[in-house]
Amino acid sequence: MRSVLERGLRENGYVVDATGDGDMALEYLKIYEYEVAILDWRMPKVTGLEVVQRLRRRGSRLPILMLTARDAASDRVMGLDQGADDYLVKPFDFAELLARVRALQRRGEAVQSLEVKVAGLTLDTVTREVRIGSRHPRLTATELALLEILMQRSPAVVSRRSIALAVWNDEADALGSNTLDVHLARLRAKIGTGGAKIEAVRALGYRIVAS
Repeated sequence: MRSVLERGLRENGYVVDATGDGDMALEYLKIYEYEVAILDWRMPKVTGLEVVQRLRRRGSRLPILMLTARDAASDRVMGLDQGADDYLVKPFDFAELLARVRALQRRGEAVQSLEVKVAGLTLDTVTREVRIGSRHPRLTATELALLEILMQRSPAVVSRRSIALAVWNDEADALGSNTLDVHLARLRAKIGTGGAKIEAVRALGYRIVAS
């Protein structure tokens, strides 16, 4: 299910980090800033419910969607009382999950940072709209995912492996060929002279900075 969700979210333009246990989920949540977390109740090592509890204890207001096969009303009440923002019972329709993710993006801290800007380039992380002045370049889902990870971490350099892990289902395919470079070249062409440029940093990766 994790791989299906990861692939589906990426196909809809999201940058996704996915992990199979609660320990690693907590590590990711310490390092990176996310708009939404989707947690399975029964993750190994640290359960999804425990992850929610720990996040709330340290003051995080990150919107959280809990996935579970537990459909009793008492279970839903427990999950929500412990700090989850929404609750989806398995099996579920993927379109409904996307709608719930969009709703969570409009809540809490995410509302304060809907737009990411680098110089004259703006990305709305909810509508997935890109603006360069009055121009609205049309990007593919892959190009949007590439642009988002670079803009979210600008001006830092993002390693090729980090980009491949975030954007492709199998990072080996992107790293073992020129796939990543071809997509970045197309993205550069579409951005054009919008005040921001994508730079290759030798032996390290890529970054987007003001031109």
